[in-house]
Order: sequence, then structure tokens, then C-alpha cells
Amino acid sequence: MLPRPQTAICNALIRRSIDLLLLYRRAAAGCEPGLRMVLGENVHTLQLLIADLQEQLRAGGVGPRDHGSWRGVVHRHVTGWLVRIVARRDGAWIRALSHHESALLHAFEQAIECMPVESALVLRRQMPRLRGIHLDMHSLAGSARY
Repeated sequence: MLPRPQTAICNALIRRSIDLLLLYRRAAAGCEPGLRMVLGENVHTLQLLIADLQEQLRAGGVGPRDHGSWRGVVHRHVTGWLVRIVARRDGAWIRALSHHESALLHAFEQAIECMPVESALVLRRQMPRLRGIHLDMHSLAGSARY
């Protein structure tokens, strides 16, 4: 079983991941079909990441979080409102998602640094998934500038 502070860190990462997943879903609902497909793939990757983290906590005898944070709700609504007022909505969604994705990647990296090696192993296994999303969003953000 993970010690309480490490459980809290994992649950916080789960909540942030759920927040990002819901933001991706909202963005995909209003984007063109090609971008919607890419965002859908990232949603699927985040679902796998969240399920894996939740399962790890359950295996340790801890009840994992299954919903996002109130901040995520606010971010989704504010971002949706801001995107509606810009001319290039797809580009605005890409930049917003890229920003939140980078923040999630950074949160995982910080959590890995502050956790003991054995506990951080669970998070390290998720890094390839997060880096894959990061590369997708980075390349999309680069092309959305034009």
C-alpha cells in the first residue's frame, strides 16, 4: 500500500488527467473531422493512463478518484467561451490543449522526482503515453500558428 502522501499525489494526477480528458472531449466536439480523430486518439490514451493509475491504487487498497477537479470544470467553461470568440477555433483549441497537456506532463515529472523510486515506477510507466500526447500536440501547435 502506498503511503498517504503518495496516494494523494497519485489521486491528484488522476484528477488532472480526467480534467484534461474532458477538455479533449469538449474540443473534439467542435473541431473539424481530421483533428477530431487525433483528439479522440489522445482521449483514448488518457483513458488508458487513468485506468492504469486507478488500478494501481486499487491494488494497493486505496480508493482512486474517478472524477476531475472543480478547477477543471472552470477551465473547460472558460476555454470553451474564449475559443468561441476567436476566428481560428481549431488553432485555439490546439493551443489550449497543448498548454494543459504540458502542465500535466510537468506535474508527472515533479511527482516522479518527489516520490521514492519504488512508488515512482508506477508513474514512470505512464511517461511514454504522456510524451506521445505531448509530441502530437506539439506538432499540431506548430502547424496551427500559420
